[in-house]
Amino acid sequence: MLNIARLYFFVFAALTALGGLMGFIKASSKPSLIAGVVSGLLLAAAGWLIPTKTTFGCIMGIVVSLLLLGRFLPAYLKKGVAMPAIPMIILSIAGVVIAIAGMVRR
Repeated sequence: MLNIARLYFFVFAALTALGGLMGFIKASSKPSLIAGVVSGLLLAAAGWLIPTKTTFGCIMGIVVSLLLLGRFLPAYLKKGVAMPAIPMIILSIAGVVIAIAGMVRR
């Protein structure tokens, strides 16, 4: 399960960073670029830490996932705009579930 969690956080990191880049390209949003890249780096760090510091890596992944969920869920509920909110909500919830499963099944 830890290998799945590790791979998931690397993929989540790449998608998050690419989403920030897309926000910058489409809307010239520097905050989107910065937040996407920083979140992506933190998720990649979580994936990198999972093999050696499992608990810390998983908790880091959970915290970043919850922060992203806390950013995108209220925005979706307020504005009702599906992109990028829905994919980020799904990815964030999955990140929490996978990290918890990784810690439980190690």
